[in-house]
Amino acid sequence: MTAMGEWIVVLGTRRYRVQPSWACLPGGGPLEALSQVAVDSSGRVYALQRTDPPVRVFEPDGRYVMTIGDGLILDSHGIAVDPQDRIWVADRDAHQLVAFDRDGHVLARLGDRGEPRLELPFNHPTDVAFAADGEIYVSDGYGNARVHRFAPDGRHLGSWGEPGRGPAQFSTPHAVWVDNRDRVLVADRENDRIQVFDREGRFLTMWDDVYRPMDIFETPEGVLVSDQVPRVTLFDHDGQVAGRCRPVLNGAHGIWGSPDGSIYCAEMIPSRLTRLDPLPAAAEG
Repeated sequence: MTAMGEWIVVLGTRRYRVQPSWACLPGGGPLEALSQVAVDSSGRVYALQRTDPPVRVFEPDGRYVMTIGDGLILDSHGIAVDPQDRIWVADRDAHQLVAFDRDGHVLARLGDRGEPRLELPFNHPTDVAFAADGEIYVSDGYGNARVHRFAPDGRHLGSWGEPGRGPAQFSTPHAVWVDNRDRVLVADRENDRIQVFDREGRFLTMWDDVYRPMDIFETPEGVLVSDQVPRVTLFDHDGQVAGRCRPVLNGAHGIWGSPDGSIYCAEMIPSRLTRLDPLPAAAEG
């Protein structure tokens, strides 16, 4: 039995307590125009807003820390943390990716700011992901229908994708992830599917049974996909549904997991950051 009003969801073998509006600004104010979320190796949380400042930073206990990127981002869309704990922001309408360190200093940029390019990097990019060896993958989804591959030093290694509904064709590639099997997973949003590729862009398979998939994050149990039903689906690594829940009201535009097993959902309407706290095994019986 749960207490009156307690919100519990289940994904696979794990149960979670839902904490809506987990993060608040000093004075209790809400986040504004929340787009996505990412977490670093220490559990520090980076909430991406479509306003200035673009990034609000919180400690794992919810304490507000600082802002990142003040005055530097035109249109915040995606955020990710790489294996070196660099924070990358996809600046959609500036056609650029910007990387920051934990103190907010700019470390790198991909793409020429204000210079959109058809089929080439970038034309309104949406998200960024990283392979274990440091390679960078970018979904370029509003003006292009492409995924771009970069070396760790930022050299463009190649691209794939074109408009359409067939394999290796996209209609708004909205998010990207490189999984522990070294595959590139792409949320092909308007085609209602996840497409799976090898690192060179060769099509492997696709996962359906999602509606307008928004974001992707891998956990030890499998791959989480948020969509516009709204719900979060746990796929096993063969693409089979292993769990499903509805932890937010109108869909998580962004989703990311913490080292402690918590899951964060960035919801745009209402604009709030929700945390799913894993219940201990003793509480799951």
